[in-house]
Amino acid sequence: MNAKSAINKEIFAPHDERMLGAVQVKRRTKKKIPFLATGGQGEYLTYICLSVTNKKPAQASITKVKQFEGSTSFVRRTQWMLEQLRQVNGIDPNRDSPEFDLLFENAFDQWVASTASEKCTFFQILHHTCQRYLTDKKPEFINCQSKIMGGNSILHSAADSVTSAVQKASQALNERGERLGRAEEKTEELKNSAQQFAETAHKVRFWWNK
Repeated sequence: MNAKSAINKEIFAPHDERMLGAVQVKRRTKKKIPFLATGGQGEYLTYICLSVTNKKPAQASITKVKQFEGSTSFVRRTQWMLEQLRQVNGIDPNRDSPEFDLLFENAFDQWVASTASEKCTFFQILHHTCQRYLTDKKPEFINCQSKIMGGNSILHSAADSVTSAVQKASQALNERGERLGRAEEKTEELKNSAQQFAETAHKVRFWWNK
C-alpha cells in the first residue's frame, strides 16, 4: 500500500471521509518553532491532503498530515475547511514548477512539492473541488498554468470531439438523404420518361399498323 492510500485508510476513512488528492511537500522557508513545540520527534514527511465527507451535504477540507521518521503511522495536524482557502499561488505560469503557496484566513504556507507533476495533479483536483463544492467565496488561483485551471479539459475535449462527430454524422446523413432524395427524384423522372416513351411507341406502332 502506498503512502497516499495508507493516509486515506488511516486518517480519513475512520471519520467517514474520503481523500480526493494529496501532495508531498517541504517548506520553502523554515519556520522558527521552539524545540518543545515539536516534541523532539525529529525528521518527518509532510502531506497536504484534500478530502470530502461522505455524508450530505458534503464538506471539503484541506489537512496537513505528517509521518515522523521511524514510524509507519500518520498524524493529522492542522485542518482547514475549504471555505477558509483564500488564494492558491502557482508561482510561475510559464513553466512546470513544484513551488506553490496556500493562503488561508488565518495561515500562509510556502511549499515545494516532491515533483512538479504531483503539484499539477493536486492543483487540478483542488480547482475542480472548489468549483464543485463552493457556491461562493471561491479561492483565487494565480500564477497557474492553463492546464491546471482546466482540470476538466480532457473531458471537455472529449465532449467537443463527440459533439463534432455527431454534427458531422448528422451532416453526412442529411447530405446522404439529399442525395437519396435527388436519386429518387431522378428515378421517378426516368420512370415517367420511360412510361411516356412506351406510350408514345405504342401509339406509333398503332398508327403504323393501320
